[in-house]
Amino acid sequence: MFHEAQGGADGLVLPNGRKISILPDRKEMKAMIRFILVSLSVILFLVLSIPILIIEWFIGKTNPEKRDWQSLNIVKGMFRYLLALTGVTVTVKGAENIPTKTAVLFVGNHRSYFDILVGYVTVPSLTGFVAKKEMLRYPLLKDWMRNVNCLFLDRVNMKEGLKTILTGIEKVKHGISIWIFPEGTRNRNKDVLEMLPFKEGSLKIAEKAGCPVVPVAITGTAEIFESHIPFMKPSHVIIEFGTPFYVKELEPEKKKFAGAYTRDIIKGMLEDQLEERESWKA
Repeated sequence: MFHEAQGGADGLVLPNGRKISILPDRKEMKAMIRFILVSLSVILFLVLSIPILIIEWFIGKTNPEKRDWQSLNIVKGMFRYLLALTGVTVTVKGAENIPTKTAVLFVGNHRSYFDILVGYVTVPSLTGFVAKKEMLRYPLLKDWMRNVNCLFLDRVNMKEGLKTILTGIEKVKHGISIWIFPEGTRNRNKDVLEMLPFKEGSLKIAEKAGCPVVPVAITGTAEIFESHIPFMKPSHVIIEFGTPFYVKELEPEKKKFAGAYTRDIIKGMLEDQLEERESWKA
């Protein structure tokens, strides 16, 4: 025999008396509201900033560096606002390892879109991220990305991919740092230490430009959004900049597999971060 469940103001009461909530709890409501506010903020920024993009376009015709810095400061301000809106706090380690007199290649692990936000607000110099070419589909967003020196990598067409690498080399030679995620995509493994293999060609920019490589380890960003889509929750992010090195100065075997070498360094940094996080629970 079947019994109907009775409805209440905020849930269902089963025949056995057990009450099941049909409404999200307060934390989930807040997380959903954050997602909505962040989404609306991004859309409004892109639409309302159209006049600014036009002004920056004209400035870039005569003074590209001024456009780059102005655009970077605007984007940084927006990213700081979005991080505050989501309740994110950030601990920065190893900032002293970032060279101040030369552009570098930042090489990091990648688990979240928020890696990019945290990266931009913590690096003091002109820096562009290497993004997948599919980002070119999004109007206005792609224009701001170009203004902050992002590169769009074709992961299928090797010829086009090489052009992107060459552009990156030129940017580094002109004092603009580049940030790349050698895993090629966001890592969805639950264990942060289970990074995807680093693509060996990813460090070619540093090798050909002769600039230092700065390993970067990030934890806590996936917990903001990717771990529980579509909810956005507060998280404490740790971003750590490791000791820079030059590819040309590595031992022959390490130089041959510079990607794997960098991956091992980042893995060690991640292990230290996880150990620190465990100590917080004690």
